[in-house]
Amino acid sequence: MGEEGTEFVSIIVPVRNEEKHFANCLEAIVEQDYPSHRFEVLVVDGLSTDRTPEIAAQFRDRFSNIRLLKNPKGTSSTAMNIAIRNAKGEVIVRVDGHSYIERDYIAQCVLHLRATGAQNVGGPLQARAEGFVGRAIAFAITFPFGQGSPSRYAKEERYIDSVFLGAFPREIFDQVGLYDERLVHNQDYELNYRIRAAGGKILCTPAIRSRYYVRENLLDLAKQYFRYGFWKWRVIRKHPRSVMARHLVAPLFVSALLTSGLLAPLVYGFRHLFLLILLSYLAASFMASLYLASRKGWRYLPILPLVFATIHLCWGLGFIWSLIASPLRRLEEQSEK
Repeated sequence: MGEEGTEFVSIIVPVRNEEKHFANCLEAIVEQDYPSHRFEVLVVDGLSTDRTPEIAAQFRDRFSNIRLLKNPKGTSSTAMNIAIRNAKGEVIVRVDGHSYIERDYIAQCVLHLRATGAQNVGGPLQARAEGFVGRAIAFAITFPFGQGSPSRYAKEERYIDSVFLGAFPREIFDQVGLYDERLVHNQDYELNYRIRAAGGKILCTPAIRSRYYVRENLLDLAKQYFRYGFWKWRVIRKHPRSVMARHLVAPLFVSALLTSGLLAPLVYGFRHLFLLILLSYLAASFMASLYLASRKGWRYLPILPLVFATIHLCWGLGFIWSLIASPLRRLEEQSEK
């Protein structure tokens, strides 16, 4: 790393159909208080069908260091790899198309990379949304009962297992490799696991600030968390030592609920077990919702248990389905040989 303010930074923005928030995202980037001649912006478009590429082109007229790259595969992992291979920077900073970074974001990332020697730095996720349901979702995913990762709710600077977005010294990718393009989701966690396995550190600090706009309805949230659970098992299968207790809570809960529910009519005692599991979860969910509503507004109390249930059930179901589908897929591949 060079002297303060001299590192050249490559900001990578993977996008696909992000027109709703993308202009504000780019506005926050070009208005950084970091020297404008010391950073570039690589927008990697996954074949958007909306105005996303047009918005990027408009901002390129204002900020000549914006480059628009194509991502035919459309996934975040391929987008990141395309951009990293084309990046000029000593520091790689990821920014999502529906997130807004504060004016000192780049400066804080560079400062903390230099000061700590960490291989990835970022800040806690600050969730935002428009609308009643969206705001409830934002509250839930940044509350420990809703999302167990400390990157969602950390209040103090600490080293953790993974971090939201992230800023990296360029050379770390030479040491541990690029993103795994086989992973559609959870590719960030998998990369951070390889960094930690190689002796690197992941820093989360509230000094690095950004806002992330979440899903705004329960159906989209359900699809999102099903995918998260599905791809989490793929990462665990690749790196068994990456598993943590919090990764297994939702799958174990859903497995126990489904098993006891299916056996309740057939085997004596399972009806009581099913009711015990269900009522215990409902009680825990209600207490978490009560506490969160007391801080965010009582009008959210009726919806918060539904949000929590959507997160936990869909994450667990996605994990279980991936667990079942993986050996089935291998059997199918073997039968085709």
